[in-house]
Amino acid sequence: MSAERPDHTLQATGLVNEVFLRLQSGGQLHFSHRGQFFLAAAEAMRRILIEHARARGKLKRGGGRKRVLLNVMDLAAEEQIPEILALDEALQRLEQTNPDVAAVVRLRFFAGLSVEETAGALGVSARTVKREWTYARAILHRNLREEGE
Repeated sequence: MSAERPDHTLQATGLVNEVFLRLQSGGQLHFSHRGQFFLAAAEAMRRILIEHARARGKLKRGGGRKRVLLNVMDLAAEEQIPEILALDEALQRLEQTNPDVAAVVRLRFFAGLSVEETAGALGVSARTVKREWTYARAILHRNLREEGE
């Protein structure tokens, strides 16, 4: 976020603060293990980004170029409203067919956890996380590409 322009509307500290407030107001500050906390935080972050995108509700200029989003802060900083909403829809479809893979996406993409941290949070091996992460990226990429056509 340090390389982003200073006037973008959603900053990392604001996003983290909003996640904390949502977890606190929902009475979710007591978790049985770290994985449960990270899943709840990632879900709260995803919802905040979706609400922010819907509230902004307008397309930004940018020509015909497509950017590859590497993490959640790219979404927040660039305010790519159609991409945020499309990603959320694709993630919801993935969750219906494979909730374990969707959990990996939430932790890796929205919470920014490493493969090892995600494995620890979900109680699976790092190899499983790598496999599910690769699968999820391929499925999400295909769904987003088909949606854009």
